[in-house]
Amino acid sequence: MMKNGQHGTKDQSEEAGSSTPAASARSPEKRKRVVRLWCDGCYDMVHYGHSNQLRQAKSMGDYLIVGVHTDAEISKHKGPPVFTQEERYKMVRAIKWVDEIVEGAPYVTTLETLDKYNCDFCVHGDDITLTVDGKDTYAEVKQAGRYRECKRTQGVSTTDLVGRMLLMTKAHHSNMDNTDYQQHTDNFGKGATAHSPWTGVSQFLQTSQKIIQFASAKEPQPGDTIIYVAGAFDLFHIGHVDFLEMVYKQAERAYVIVGLHFDQEVNRYKGKNYPIMNIHERTLSVLACRYVSEVVIGAPYAVGKDLLDHFKVDLVCHGKTEVLPDKDGVDPYAEPKRRGIFRTIDSGNNLTTDDIVQRIIANRLQFEARNQKKEAKEMAVIEAMKRREHQQQEGQQDEAAAH
Repeated sequence: MMKNGQHGTKDQSEEAGSSTPAASARSPEKRKRVVRLWCDGCYDMVHYGHSNQLRQAKSMGDYLIVGVHTDAEISKHKGPPVFTQEERYKMVRAIKWVDEIVEGAPYVTTLETLDKYNCDFCVHGDDITLTVDGKDTYAEVKQAGRYRECKRTQGVSTTDLVGRMLLMTKAHHSNMDNTDYQQHTDNFGKGATAHSPWTGVSQFLQTSQKIIQFASAKEPQPGDTIIYVAGAFDLFHIGHVDFLEMVYKQAERAYVIVGLHFDQEVNRYKGKNYPIMNIHERTLSVLACRYVSEVVIGAPYAVGKDLLDHFKVDLVCHGKTEVLPDKDGVDPYAEPKRRGIFRTIDSGNNLTTDDIVQRIIANRLQFEARNQKKEAKEMAVIEAMKRREHQQQEGQQDEAAAH
């Protein structure tokens, strides 16, 4: 079992046999077998919203299986994915609440799929998921009573992140006097009825409770090797995962602490419109990774004596990306190098956040069309639901008046 990672154990997976929906309703005290859960999705540009969905799903049972769709299926129903299926499979595996993944899961969730993997029920967010012809992908399992819903994480979506990159401004984390920013803040101010796939304003509101839910709550133990890494970890992606996995493997019992730089610091050394995600969003994204034990929010750029002594750091790691000097021109890793505890890690993956932005920009028209298509489809469903709800209310009022 991985520290701060896999929650399922060998005993659990062997114990899980055939399942019935009734079993999921039993109290933990009466239930003697594992409740197996199914989630599925594209998991493209995996962000803390995806992680939060899987965290909530895991809390409803014991063993979480996640089905991930192929590139071909996503292209058919939604439009081109940003990441390849192999990249998306690896990203989902790195989320600490996931016990198992199914590659190439069908886009429409059926009872046959749930039974094939001995899952009691499937869990999905309270947003809308439709096929290319506008049908609810969860209709069959809903009708069978094997569907559970969790709360969607407000303020983030793949559509939103793509929109932030297409804007290429700093509007998502700082106030700027330009028409794009004003347009999107105006939309934001109109409340829940407003919608814009091009929002450049982060609408995520951080709370201490959310951080607690994502954190491992594990202190380093005697015999652990405390490893410190620092950076922006913006748009947390497969390049970051490969690096952190390699860092985790540097010791038999690794306790990995990630220092996250504040937005202003990241913008100082990366420029352009970085970071795409603000410090609060990046914190949750990193905490959801199974290779991470702790996060320092707003870590200093220079890894100095006070930080190393406070966390009792045994090893400091950095990837093969360029290390820019601090504001005073000094090497930010001078102190760990002096102590002989600095190590450069080659993860074998050169993907950067800038590469992801370039993927989006290179296919700008495709992604703009995908976002607009997705929004139009969802708005049509929302309007239909409102009409149905209105009709039901009118029917209830008529019935009450008749009595």
